[in-house]
Amino acid sequence: MQRSLTILRERSSPEADPVALALAALGWIVADPTRAERLLALTGLTPEALRSGLGDPAVLAAVLEFLVAHEPDLIAAAAAIGTTPESLARAAQRLGP
Repeated sequence: MQRSLTILRERSSPEADPVALALAALGWIVADPTRAERLLALTGLTPEALRSGLGDPAVLAAVLEFLVAHEPDLIAAAAAIGTTPESLARAAQRLGP
């Protein structure tokens, strides 16, 4: 009797990729103009720097740290993108210096 083995792979999740989490969080942030303006004001980023820094871990960490610093937004962003506040905080740490 031949037995078949099934290899189970972990499903891809945004938590496994801090860049994906940061980009999803950024999408949530910029969907609200007031929140987007607050992000720029508090991080010191310009719209141009934000656009050009989408692949820069430091810029993405700044986006997540912006959320971590304001718990109501952190909780709302996590719910909106289907993750947990803790996952966003961990992603910020992984991207940061």
